[in-house]
Formats: sequence, C-alpha cells, structure tokens
Amino acid sequence: MTNHHNPFHQGELEAQRRANVGDVASWAGGFIRDHMPDQHRDFFTALPFLVVAGGDSAGRPWVTLMEGREGFIRSPDRHSLKVDANLHHQDPLHDTFAPGSSVGMLGIELSTRRRNRLNGIVTSSGKTLAIDVRQSFGNCPQYIQEREWWRKPLYDIPKAQVSRQLDARQKAMVAAADTFFIGTGSFGANGQPSSNGYDASHRGGPSGFVRVTADGTLLIPDYAGNKYFNTIGNLLRDPRMGLVFVEFETGRLLHITGRARIDWAPVGSHDPNARRMIEVTVDEVIDRPAALSLRWRRDDGAQRRLKVVDKVQESDGITSFHLASVDGSALAPFKAGQFLPIDLKVPGQADVVARTYSLSGAPDAATYRISVKREHLGIASNHLASDVHIGATIETRPPSGDFVIPDDVSPLVLVSVGVGVTPMLSMLHASAAIGSDRPVWFVHGARNGREHAFGREVDRLVASRPNLMRRVFYSAPLPTDTKGETFDAVGRVGADDLISLDAGPDAHYLLCGPEHFLSAVRTDLEQAGVSQDHIHVEAFGPVG
Repeated sequence: MTNHHNPFHQGELEAQRRANVGDVASWAGGFIRDHMPDQHRDFFTALPFLVVAGGDSAGRPWVTLMEGREGFIRSPDRHSLKVDANLHHQDPLHDTFAPGSSVGMLGIELSTRRRNRLNGIVTSSGKTLAIDVRQSFGNCPQYIQEREWWRKPLYDIPKAQVSRQLDARQKAMVAAADTFFIGTGSFGANGQPSSNGYDASHRGGPSGFVRVTADGTLLIPDYAGNKYFNTIGNLLRDPRMGLVFVEFETGRLLHITGRARIDWAPVGSHDPNARRMIEVTVDEVIDRPAALSLRWRRDDGAQRRLKVVDKVQESDGITSFHLASVDGSALAPFKAGQFLPIDLKVPGQADVVARTYSLSGAPDAATYRISVKREHLGIASNHLASDVHIGATIETRPPSGDFVIPDDVSPLVLVSVGVGVTPMLSMLHASAAIGSDRPVWFVHGARNGREHAFGREVDRLVASRPNLMRRVFYSAPLPTDTKGETFDAVGRVGADDLISLDAGPDAHYLLCGPEHFLSAVRTDLEQAGVSQDHIHVEAFGPVG
C-alpha cells in the first residue's frame, strides 16, 4: 500500500550511498512532508526563537536566531508559517528574505530537547515574514544539550565586529561550545524542487567537540544521525556553508560563513566517535555581542545520582536497569512514554556520554526502569551491558518527553517493534493502573521468542483488565515458539493489522520503532483514513 515519494536531491542520495545507510528514500518520504502536521504547528507557535538559514546577495549561506515575544510565530494553515519579527541591521541575513527567496528554519526547544525542521519559500516580508512550507520533518533529541531560557532587556546593542578570520577570543568560544547551528543550500533541477533551497540544522556534542586548528580551520565531527544527510548532501552540491555559535549566558552570536570539505574516513581524528569530519575554511566572521534578549542556563542542579538496584536480562540483547535514589528519597514523577536522560562516564571517552532511554516501568513504581538494547557499535549500550552492575551509580536528569498517552478517553492502539516496546510497556502499566474501561490494544512485533522482551509481563497486565488486549507478531518464529501462547501471528506488523482491530474512528495510534517501520505504517494508516492528529510516533535508531 505504501508509496513514498523521494524527498532527496542527488547530493543527499550520494551522501547516503557513501555512508552505506541503505535505501533511505524508500521510507523517508513518510517523515518528510510538504506540510506541517498540527503537532508541528503547535510546537513552532509556542517557541521564543527560531533558527533561520538563508543566503546573502552573493549567495553565501548564513545562519541566525530570530526571536520574539509570545505569539510572534503563527501558522494560519498547514502550509504556512508567519513570523512577526525583524532582524537587526547588523545581522548577516538582514533584508535578504525577499519574496521568492528560499529559507530554512529549525524550531528547537532546548529544555525538552524537541526539534522540528522546515524549508520553504518566502511569500512576503517586512514586519511579517511569511513562509510557504515545502518540507517539514522532525528530528530525534540526540546530542541536544538541555537549557532553560529567560530574557534580559536590550538597550544599546554593541557594534558587530567583522573580520576574515577568527581571533583568539572567537576561537576559544568555538572550542568551548557544546552546541551550534549550521546552514547549507542546494539549488538545481533534479525533479524534486521541494528538496532544493536552504536548510537549518542543529549540531551538538560534548564541550570542545569542534576543534579549531592552528590555521583557523574548523573540524566538525559528524555523528550517527537520522540517515537523511541533508547537510552533507547539500555540501556535496555546494560546499558553501554558514554557522552560528551562541554564547548562551550573554546572548552573543558568532556568525561564520565558509566552505567545507568532507573527510569520509577521519582516521586518527580528535573525536573517535566521528563517522565523518567536516573541515570548514572560514571566509568571513560577524561577531555580535548581546545580539539577543534571550539567555539560557544549564540546570545542573537538576542532575541526580541514582543507584542500580537490579539488572535483568529481558531477551537476547535487551537488559533492564532498575534505578533508585542513593539516599532513599522519592523519585521525580513521570508520565508513561517519557524518557530518562543519563550521563555516563565511559572509559576511553574524554567527556561524559549523554543518552536518553525510555522509561519502561510503571509510573507509580518506587524505582525507574530503563531497558537498553545492546548495539554492536554502541558506546553507551555496551558500557551499560558489560560494566554497569548492581550497586553502580548513574547521573540522571528529570524525565522528559511529550510522547505520552493522549488526554482523552478514545481507544488506544500501542504499536511497537523490537526495543520500541519500552515506552509502550510503561503506557500499558499506566492503562492497567487507571482501571478505566478505555479499550487498549498492545501490538508488538519481534523476530522470535528469544528476542521477544517482556512477553510474560505484558500477558500479566493484559489479564488484569478486560479492556486490555494483546496482539504479538513474530517475523521468524523458532520451533520452540508456540502460536497462541507467546505470539499470535506470523509476519510483520502492518497498518492492515491495526485497522482490522476495529478500534474505531476516534482511536489514537501510538507507534514506536525504527524510522522505516514508522514511516510505512503511518503513511498506510493515513491512506486508510486515520487522521494525522491521531497518529503519534517515536523513532529510535542504533546510536547506542
């Protein structure tokens, strides 16, 4: 049933081929849309700032932050975004967004680590910048450093410093950064005009992940990501790029435009986790002190050390860690479906390794439970599986995330594949505890019984309430697997299987799994008439 369009231009396809990530175009069309889903519209219109990428009169890419008071971003419909704000005359993108020009935008909420991207065409400018949306898609929270924002009134904005290279103070700012934003562009006919234009993207890592060489070249590690390769694909077609570094405590913006070269095999680089290295030659720098009224701070006081009180092997490859407070005090509450951010000190890693894992236990339990799939190249997952045992401590931050049970009484269809079961299991626990009559279907796909985690736990929960139902699929059952007991059907979970449950037109479908699965199922559900607003997705990838 699924029939995705190809959302990528030739540069992105070439980057995907060189990175050997498979046929991304066959499934990514279900994520990269020509409009904003209502969830994205609500997200953008609640933001205090936007990251914006565009080109100057010479076609050089620049990136900036556009801020405004509450409500300065509006979305009249799914194809439109309007921004009631003007860029300062010292901003490199001031007066560049004439009608017909391309713009890339990134909405990012640092406190919750959510982000969504859109690319479009300017339809009008002036006091209001109006955008016709051509592409819209979400990104995972990986590598986003959490920060809370506040405002400081701006009076006299200092004069910007313009130069052709980074000075010592600017190099120090870059070398200390854990976050920056990048802008690239691609233009040219390839049959997919929606994939042409500017793109804005986030990059994050441990403090110092960007290296500045003696001659002023920037070395930017490229980590495992969503496999789209929008930025690197653009650079293969046009090596020009823009960067902006933010001094979060002062509102300072350091804009850079330059040219990039991709090192596809960065052997012996400063970052062993880099899959590729982007080498940037600086062409121009615009340093703008106190450019923003927004300020951000890291809430390091929210960190809490938790102790591993149990470690359980759930299946081949998946291990659960039960966590409690070191001093015996109560843990912060969480909603079923949310994740727990953790910081790990892994031997051989220069800085902490930050990861987020869905909480898989009951929200009313006295302990947290995270369940981790061991990935072949996963730094964190291998460390947890091999080196973290009962009695060890882990640095955590409060639970977060908005992939939660919709707050109404409509039926729920909880759908997962593999380790995507973890937030769904927490939702099943919550549904059983509430004791309502709300129909809930738990649908899960695994390869076989050996790789099927939490089967008995799910069965106990389903048996506890008449409104809870189970449907388990094995794609390659073993001779020891018993149909009707450990699983219900042979094959893979598809939209037809979900529609056949007859959950009704008001049902909410919550999906968690790899992106190619989510893309296919979501597209097929929509084609079957399910409203976009009733399909909620949470992707995972083999970051480890």
